[in-house]
Amino acid sequence: MAHPEADSLPELSDVDLYDPERYRTSSQHPAWAQLREQAPMWAQHTPDGDRFWSATRHRDVAAILMDDKRFSSEYGTILAVAKGDIAGGRTINLMDQPHHARVRLPVMRTMSTRVSRERKERVREHVRRAVGDAFSSGEVVDVAAFAIHLPLAAIGDVIGIPHELWPQIPRLAMAGVAPGDPTYSAGAESHTLSNAHLELFSMFNELIQERRRHRRDDVISALLDIDFGGRPLTDHELLLNCYSFAMGAITTTPQVASHLILELCRQPQIWRRLQADPSLVPSAVEEALRWSSPTNHLMRRVLAPVRVAGVQLEPGELVCAWVASANRDSAVFDDPYTFDPGRTPNPHLAFGVGAHRCIGGPPAQVVLAVLLEEMLDAVQEMSLAGEVTHMRSNFINGITRLPVLFRPRPGGGAAVGAASMASSR
Repeated sequence: MAHPEADSLPELSDVDLYDPERYRTSSQHPAWAQLREQAPMWAQHTPDGDRFWSATRHRDVAAILMDDKRFSSEYGTILAVAKGDIAGGRTINLMDQPHHARVRLPVMRTMSTRVSRERKERVREHVRRAVGDAFSSGEVVDVAAFAIHLPLAAIGDVIGIPHELWPQIPRLAMAGVAPGDPTYSAGAESHTLSNAHLELFSMFNELIQERRRHRRDDVISALLDIDFGGRPLTDHELLLNCYSFAMGAITTTPQVASHLILELCRQPQIWRRLQADPSLVPSAVEEALRWSSPTNHLMRRVLAPVRVAGVQLEPGELVCAWVASANRDSAVFDDPYTFDPGRTPNPHLAFGVGAHRCIGGPPAQVVLAVLLEEMLDAVQEMSLAGEVTHMRSNFINGITRLPVLFRPRPGGGAAVGAASMASSR
């Protein structure tokens, strides 16, 4: 998007960072820009009356996420559970130390940068199956529809999910984070959530029981063998953590891919630059992460008195660290409203920072790089072919519909087409 001009900035009284409908119908970057300038720590109430503070500057967001001694994750990490998450303290993203490290460290080896890079060509095979002939058909395709399957290409095998289950999981995962979005709704939000949870937990329960009989080199097996302070994880804790690992990847990585392709459609000169210099792929992936910021915010609860941006916070207060705002902070990023595929350095916070930095970051980087490489091989040009629909969520910066016309590169994309044919036999 363009820089939010001064005359388009809202009055502080008009800012509402909670309403999920606003994220579907408009950009919140003007509001975040206004807050960074005028009220870098700003108080608002949820519709249920719970007050939360919004941190919008990069340095404050980073400081909050780094400080796991004065800011807790156990209470809940998203605004939707401002009254407290019932899974608090039992799943990796909702644990403070030392419990968080007890789960994180044994699992990290399955998703390390080294292991993720070693798996790159296997990931490429999965990506080709996920995108099919989308890039080489010369027809309009809904990028959001195939992007939602990319995360499992990166982490499906790593978690230990059989390939035959991959097609059904992404929609259930998205329903779990955006139950009010028309694309994923199955009626009332409560019904949509309970249905998604029931199906996913049932699936993971079967996989856990199978791994009890036969261990493998995957996340589920690693969770079964964890020493959680002198005891194993309970059955419920195992389910919650399997769910957390899957949700963390499935709900975010597709949004980076969709926002990247959307920007390449809007600014064809960026695509031409990448075509002329494919060595930019790694930095383009990092810029796509900064640009999209797939999780708009991360919430924390104050544990001890602390001062942030001139505001004194007391224990029990809720603070929302707006990652999407931090990633547009001009104090850190030159020309932050320009997508620069060669941007370096790029200290974005899309994966978070500190002890809770996204453990699935390396697999996400690999699958996004593979996607871009496959596009460079197969696509000459691309253009928007219809209306873009954004997700109704204040948490996930999502796209639910993105029609794009891909024009194949002469002589390119043969590998993609061949893989698509093979997978359909």
